[in-house]
Amino acid sequence: MQIGRVVGRAVSTVKHPSLQGSKLLLVQLLDTEDKPDGEPILAIDQLGAGAGDRVVMCNDGAEARAMVGAKNSPVRWFVMGLAD
Repeated sequence: MQIGRVVGRAVSTVKHPSLQGSKLLLVQLLDTEDKPDGEPILAIDQLGAGAGDRVVMCNDGAEARAMVGAKNSPVRWFVMGLAD
């Protein structure tokens, strides 16, 4: 798990079939001092996070694939919670 900040949304006309209907967000992961930690990542969101929101991220690929219902999905990161 890692804290991140939503910096935008991703829109795609062509994507893996397992991601159809999933909301895709660009999330900047943050370090312990709230400074950017690497490049932004692409994540699925089923909780309704929006631009500027602090979120709890998880990179458990197996759980992410279970969320989209496909064992062959390329998804890895997902929004696990909204941080106060």
